[in-house]
Amino acid sequence: MPGKGIKGFILPLILIAVLLSGCGPKSSGTIVEGKVNVVTTFYPIYEFAKEIGGEDVNAINLLPVGVEPHDWTPRSQDIVNTSKAQLFLYNGAGLEGWVPNFLKGLESDSKVQAVEVSKGIDYIMTNEEDDHDHGGESGEEASSDSLHTDPHTWVSPKSALIMAENIKNSLVQVDPARKVGYEERFGKLAERLKALDAKFESELAKVPNKEIVVSHQAFAYLCRDYGLTQHAIMGLSPDAEPRGQDLVKLAELVKQDGIRYIFFEELVSDKLAKTLASEAGVSTLVLNPVEGLTEQQEKNNDNYFTLMEKNLQNLILALK
Repeated sequence: MPGKGIKGFILPLILIAVLLSGCGPKSSGTIVEGKVNVVTTFYPIYEFAKEIGGEDVNAINLLPVGVEPHDWTPRSQDIVNTSKAQLFLYNGAGLEGWVPNFLKGLESDSKVQAVEVSKGIDYIMTNEEDDHDHGGESGEEASSDSLHTDPHTWVSPKSALIMAENIKNSLVQVDPARKVGYEERFGKLAERLKALDAKFESELAKVPNKEIVVSHQAFAYLCRDYGLTQHAIMGLSPDAEPRGQDLVKLAELVKQDGIRYIFFEELVSDKLAKTLASEAGVSTLVLNPVEGLTEQQEKNNDNYFTLMEKNLQNLILALK
């Protein structure tokens, strides 16, 4: 029956339209002729690519607004867009486990260059099972088969600077004719990142306390670079379930060390952080791993710098 065939075709189209419309303007861009089309996997890379690319670049961020990158997977439209783009920028270090299959699925005539933008950062290795407490040790100290690379590189301005330079280099490589513009805009972004880094260094050097309790083990690079230690309720993935004894241990540590705040994040449920805080008789504060914007933050024109500034203010408040 022809009618049935049309109906069967329209329904998936409606579904695709609903999926796309629910994603906010930044998650589902379209390829623009005459510009360097850059597909990014999540927010910080998208922001830096736009800043460095300026008018020469059309950036498409795969991750929808308000979505946490650890539990997201791409759709077929993302494969179509990426196949036609010049650059595909992803964090790497194990953040986007779907990338190898995604790249295999690209159209055979695709000329897109895939770039792992965290290359060159001194990665932190962690054993998720036993090490809810790590501050920022490197892999040599913890030799075990269950070691994972901590992917949360961008949360430190020092690492973010390396990532921004990798993004700039990849743009120059695919579009050498506009090298001067890319270099110039990267220079401005680098100045801002260096100023942010200097501010983190000077402000956090002054605080008397150096230990933070966080809901998700996302702050090791920040802790390593600015002399702090993180104690995480959960592991590298924010939906990992903590064990009962871990929570008891943490509650004891909080009381014993006089920790006054437990940090949670906006894109992940705050239930465990609030449970631990009430168990230990302390308050909660936001520490944002800057993995993505909430809809409200997007409306407020928040960005990497405004969110990291808020992080710094909350760290100062908690560690006074």
